[in-house]
Amino acid sequence: MKESTVVIVGASISGLACAACLQIENIPFIIVEKEATLATPWRNHYERLHLHTNKAVSNLPIKKFAPHIPQYPSRRQVVDYLEEYSRDLDIHPEFNREAKSIRHSGGHWRVETEGEIYSSPNLIIATGAYSKPRKFKAGGIETFPGTVTHSASYKSGREFKNRKVLVVGFGNSACEIAIDLFEQGAQPSMSVRSAINVIPRDLLGIPILEISQVLSKLPARVADTINAPILYALYGDLKKLGLKKLPYGPYEQIRKDGVTPVLDIGTIRHIREGHIQIFPGIDHIDNYQVFFEDGRKENFDAIVAAIGYDRNCEEILDIEKERFDDLKNSVDHQIFFGKDGLYFCGFWTSPTGAIREIALDANKIAKDIRRKSGNSPNTNTQR
Repeated sequence: MKESTVVIVGASISGLACAACLQIENIPFIIVEKEATLATPWRNHYERLHLHTNKAVSNLPIKKFAPHIPQYPSRRQVVDYLEEYSRDLDIHPEFNREAKSIRHSGGHWRVETEGEIYSSPNLIIATGAYSKPRKFKAGGIETFPGTVTHSASYKSGREFKNRKVLVVGFGNSACEIAIDLFEQGAQPSMSVRSAINVIPRDLLGIPILEISQVLSKLPARVADTINAPILYALYGDLKKLGLKKLPYGPYEQIRKDGVTPVLDIGTIRHIREGHIQIFPGIDHIDNYQVFFEDGRKENFDAIVAAIGYDRNCEEILDIEKERFDDLKNSVDHQIFFGKDGLYFCGFWTSPTGAIREIALDANKIAKDIRRKSGNSPNTNTQR
């Protein structure tokens, strides 16, 4: 059995940010990671992916993105940054250690993995809210002879060239995948069941999340009231494009639903220009033919289910359900923050950007652990 002051489960963005902040506070830790490398989710994402948040609000503690990196780093540049981050900060996760069971007993968290058991009074779950692809369900899907893939497995539109592809969903990944399909010579359509909010990635050359840092200090409805005429001027009536608009704005959407609005990187323009066709939700599927809720039907060669992810920590972490429900709140408003030495990083949807929030939360977690343990901060750490 290995013991440490803190055990971190997960070695991607959240886990590395927490490790860096624990270093600042001079607190020993162990990171366990189920995969053979760090940042595996970023390595596996589709090729076209870029951060939808600008790099100025996407730095982790201590080390920033290099000056030559563009404003919106690519997937590969994010992976390179995280590898350099781990190397430069001397962070060494223990790989191929998948947590199978986590229990609290006798004031310690016992993390059982394949090949090793870890014990610690403090535990940070850094696996994130997007660790388990949702299963795509549709009536008659078993009759569909074409390719069906979740967005987690999608790599590039090259393999779909000259094929009719239905992208299910209208989140940020779905919208970028639809663009990628068009750019690679496929014929993309999108099935959009739910009402949405769309905001521009940039406004007058300013990244929207930098503007959001100011507006997020206001009540959600006030911020949405300020935004509403600007968004209407940019996008007009989304219903004319076959999309349904939520009855409340993007800030209220984050607060009520815990869902990030779509950061538009050109999808709306492609829809207007006829490059991407919009359909409502799927009613059922029969062979290559997809029947939609408005009575239309269309043949497709492939389906990409960009329907999101679920977190999987409930399957291994033995705690009360209320503690998982608490994750819909920010760290500052979580009822159970730090109770029994348990912390979560990277689970809350923030209007000012997920990575920025992870960096802030990691710092708060490390300071709370130091306060409880009485460690002195490491004054030699470069920031």
